[in-house]
Amino acid sequence: MPLFIQPNRRSFLAGSTAFAAGLAMPAISRASQRPIFTHGVQSGDVDTSSGMIWTRTDRPARVMVEVSTTESFADARQLPPMDALPTDDFAVKRLIDALPSDQDIFYRFTAADLSNINVTSEPITGRFRTAPNARRDVRFAWSGDTAGQGWGINEDGMRTYATMAKHTPDFFIHSGDTIYADGAMQDEVEKDGEVIWRNVVLPDEKRKVAETLDEYRGQWKYNLLDEHVRELNANVPTFMQWDDHEVVNNWSDSKDLMGDDRYTEKSVHVLAARAAKAFHEMTPLRITPSEPNRVYRKINYGPMLDVFFLDLRSYRGPNGPAMEGEMTDASRVMGAEQIAWLKRELAASKATWKVIACDMPLGVIVWDNWKEQAGAEAVANGDNGPAKGRELEVADLLRFIKSAGIENTVWFTADVHYTAAHYYNPDKAQFQDFEPFWEFVSGPLHAGTFGPNAMDATFGPEVKYVKAPEDGQSNLSPAEGLQFFGLVDIDAATQQMKVRLMDRADTELWSVTLDPKGVSI
Repeated sequence: MPLFIQPNRRSFLAGSTAFAAGLAMPAISRASQRPIFTHGVQSGDVDTSSGMIWTRTDRPARVMVEVSTTESFADARQLPPMDALPTDDFAVKRLIDALPSDQDIFYRFTAADLSNINVTSEPITGRFRTAPNARRDVRFAWSGDTAGQGWGINEDGMRTYATMAKHTPDFFIHSGDTIYADGAMQDEVEKDGEVIWRNVVLPDEKRKVAETLDEYRGQWKYNLLDEHVRELNANVPTFMQWDDHEVVNNWSDSKDLMGDDRYTEKSVHVLAARAAKAFHEMTPLRITPSEPNRVYRKINYGPMLDVFFLDLRSYRGPNGPAMEGEMTDASRVMGAEQIAWLKRELAASKATWKVIACDMPLGVIVWDNWKEQAGAEAVANGDNGPAKGRELEVADLLRFIKSAGIENTVWFTADVHYTAAHYYNPDKAQFQDFEPFWEFVSGPLHAGTFGPNAMDATFGPEVKYVKAPEDGQSNLSPAEGLQFFGLVDIDAATQQMKVRLMDRADTELWSVTLDPKGVSI
């Protein structure tokens, strides 16, 4: 049976094995005597003294946890066990705390069959590094959009994950569309009568849109069949956020599914509840006791970096006319509570850089109805005029950042399936009461490539770089190479931030180095 014990973090992708072998997951059978870990390990939401860890078994099991600062586990600390039960699809996760800062942490799971506690699994291990308490070089990656538009796991696998992992980032921000619950797949994709793509593995859950809780869970388990995804997860913490495809395309609380024949379950509230449970079961997201399904949060990654994760889905009003008028509860996209939290946390941040991880870009026009170019889906309403509707909520935030003297905010996002660098310039904006800032767009990781989209002038975005399909092409397969991720390096000595836009072939497409304001070197 294959184990997921990984080599050194700096070299774990130096060699390679046949991808087909990587897809040979253990046979999941209750008749198998020993418990099996079915989908590798994950870590996430790592800060200076703690981090979340995750795994999943094939049956009811008691999962033992060991934590060590050495790969040999010579100094291992045994933690209280967890029970993997059907209520959570045999997935378990926990917060490891009281860890030293800036330290490689190794964790090991072993599972004992609950029906025969003396029957135990082979161990499975993972690793991450805690954030520093003092200045050191920091690198992180970001991107979004995995297994969308019918492009699943082919014989090459989701290779952008492997390319990204070669850079050994301290962590990876998955900016949303982590799954495509509304994206049914076929065994083969044809173009002009020829087969151009074969999905080499396709469980039943991927052959239709997700509606039941088990079908939502299956979307996550499908992505974890990929060798490259599992290897990244075992060595690099992933900081998750969500967008719409975790539930249904263009999801909001008011989404109407009555005319969508793919769905027998017509209540978006039922679908969202099932999707949220699967999302929190299957990701190493920190639990917020006051709001258990909350996605927005802050992670402090040492003195140079705070990361603020936004949620533009859970609290938004409907797409439509409300976005074109005054700001009301119906025209909000983040919601009053989240905005108040973000202002409070930004003002309290002592970090040099305040990274705002947003699941949708601010100035890119994304239509709810593409054919009629109506009912904007994101923030921009497409009229190039003064702020209205959702734009008013963002304008209020930008005005606060300026008036409070909050410096060095940088936005990172995905969603639109191409890569770009935008500089928001108040001198060229309709709403001008804000300080200039950058927004960087990346993705898809492994999905169809689209764009580029038109820009709305309300906040004065200048497109400094864009890479997207040419000649109006859309939904290009990952084999075309237009799969993107970004790398961010913060230098300990200068505290400068260098942002690079990368493609699947590991080509550096464009870069910029940002100087921090208000700091002494």
